[in-house]
Amino acid sequence: MQRLYIATEKFDPSHGSGWEEYVEWSGLAQLTEVVTIDGILCPTALGDIKDSYWPHIVNEDYMLDFFVDLDFLLSELGDAHDLNVLGVIRRPLADVRSLAWGGFAFLGYDLMDKVVGNSALSNCGGFPDVFANSELSNVGLLDDFDRAVEIRDLLHRTYPEERHADCDLWAIFRRQGG
Repeated sequence: MQRLYIATEKFDPSHGSGWEEYVEWSGLAQLTEVVTIDGILCPTALGDIKDSYWPHIVNEDYMLDFFVDLDFLLSELGDAHDLNVLGVIRRPLADVRSLAWGGFAFLGYDLMDKVVGNSALSNCGGFPDVFANSELSNVGLLDDFDRAVEIRDLLHRTYPEERHADCDLWAIFRRQGG
């Protein structure tokens, strides 16, 4: 179980009309913030990949924004006060909510398409035949591992031609403090 790190911009009510339009479009009225690795909703904090990143990032397709070295990521960010520094686990095989991960708190599970582009939970307009918007937490994630696995499997079976419904399960943790 590989622990990875990514820093993303926050998406919350401080975005004014953009936030209001998103909540209206998504129907996710319970949200106080969106926490996701969906780069459309929460763009990565670091732009272009620098040559110095290569020893510290995941060298796989669609994974170049993910770091294997937290200290290196933090050193590249400078002031991370207005960012979400996330610890993530791709495809956990069991519930990791109680995992002790120093300085990180478990937030929930996300379902990301295979190219780690869109969250099927918070950025596809919903899949009401598979899950209700009310199942998502106030940050747009699922709390229950078994339900997240069930939704992942149902999405793929129910919408086999929809690329955003072919998902990987991701556990999302957020760094606490500074």
